[in-house]
Amino acid sequence: MPDSRRKFDPGFREGAVRIVRETGKPIARIARDLGVHPGTLGNWVVKDRAEHGGARGLFDR
Repeated sequence: MPDSRRKFDPGFREGAVRIVRETGKPIARIARDLGVHPGTLGNWVVKDRAEHGGARGLFDR
């Protein structure tokens, strides 16, 4: 069975996380607009916050 997972390049991931950070829009809305699963985008945001010292919870603002 072929692997059906989509691959996203680092630039796309960084851009998606930047949109979340800068707009304050819900992750689910941004994920839908970008065609990404909300859980995937949420994971990217959590990882970014942990790496850059903003380790707030996924739904904190």
